[in-house]
Amino acid sequence: MSLAEQYESQEQYDKAYEEYKKELLSGKESSDIYIKLGHIATILDKKDEAEEYYKKAVALNPNDIVAYDKLMDICFENDDKFTYYLSRGQRHVLEQQFDHAINDFKKAISHCDDDDKIIHTRYLLAGLYENAEKYNQAIDEYLRIADTDKATSETYLRLANLYNKTDFTESAVEILQRAKDEGFEGLDDELAKYYSKTNNPEKALELTSDELLKARSLMELGRNDEAIELLESIHDKYKKDSRYSALIAQYYFETGDFNTALERVEEFSKIEPNSPLIYQMRALIYEKQGDEFNEHVNWAKFYTLKGDMDIAINEYMIAHQIDEKNMEILTTIADNLDQTDKNRSVEFYEKMLDIDPNNKRALQKLAEFRERIGDYVEMVSYIERLKKIDPRHPYVLENYERANEMLTNPPSFLDNILKFFSKA
Repeated sequence: MSLAEQYESQEQYDKAYEEYKKELLSGKESSDIYIKLGHIATILDKKDEAEEYYKKAVALNPNDIVAYDKLMDICFENDDKFTYYLSRGQRHVLEQQFDHAINDFKKAISHCDDDDKIIHTRYLLAGLYENAEKYNQAIDEYLRIADTDKATSETYLRLANLYNKTDFTESAVEILQRAKDEGFEGLDDELAKYYSKTNNPEKALELTSDELLKARSLMELGRNDEAIELLESIHDKYKKDSRYSALIAQYYFETGDFNTALERVEEFSKIEPNSPLIYQMRALIYEKQGDEFNEHVNWAKFYTLKGDMDIAINEYMIAHQIDEKNMEILTTIADNLDQTDKNRSVEFYEKMLDIDPNNKRALQKLAEFRERIGDYVEMVSYIERLKKIDPRHPYVLENYERANEMLTNPPSFLDNILKFFSKA
């Protein structure tokens, strides 16, 4: 037990207080010592000092809930409403009670007339809104900061990022250009990216220091010779970067060498195999080559990766109309519809069987459908066909005897109706 702790245990608080301060001076700084100093300062009725010690405790360990509780208690006694609500908000953040934290930070701002403290709290509030994907509220907070003389380049960068997330990229350009015009520095590269996204390659080229964005901008300006010269000069630096491979593919696309463009897309796919851009680039190339089948197949894969299955299935349907015998496309359509529209999927499983009478997946799915509508004769027929092809197939082992039993003793009409809707 240290001397300070001995004095504290003996309730000699003046001496304990001085000893704990000596421990700090000797380099033993910790949130625990600050909490002890805050506690003793409160006992000695040095409440202002107590508040400062608790502030230092939470600054040193922002995850210490006990320190926040102590700070809140002393702030309540000191009628320091700003720090009270700020601390309560930070405590709520630790507990992941974000709505409560937001309300507390708002209250903290309403009880403060210190500009620096208000700006600090607005940053916290904006961050919470952003994490909660309440982007418009976050934008409002950053705009309030931007309207003060306390704004920084980071304020504008965060604003631009939020505008971009909410599909207002033009506003991202405007806010960064405003900041640049007002003398803020370090914005050019981000501003160039947004100019590029808003189809202004000339401004993007003027501002960017990113060699890959320069090459892209040159191509968008029709300066393909300059673009390829730049890309070849930086090959060793970026050859493993997927953006570089995409730009090389774009160059060959722009110059009409579509076969080489496809080869470059293949290189890109090895670096970033799950990127939707692979299929978008292939679709555009096949369109130029007049290959409608592969064009629509690749658009389907693109929309699948983007999560838009309705458009993806529609693209697969177009591909199917072009090549009705393509088993891969039929299987993909059937399996996707099986997830969303089982009745409609039956048409495509039947088409699969027309092409391949021994297709085990189609036989199983059609047997399942026949059971669902109470047609046990056809259900058994499909299972018999599957059993002949693969006697050890799991679906056969699990359902063969049961299917024959239902054929002999079929469920009631009501049972069939209930079964149909339970599996729909």
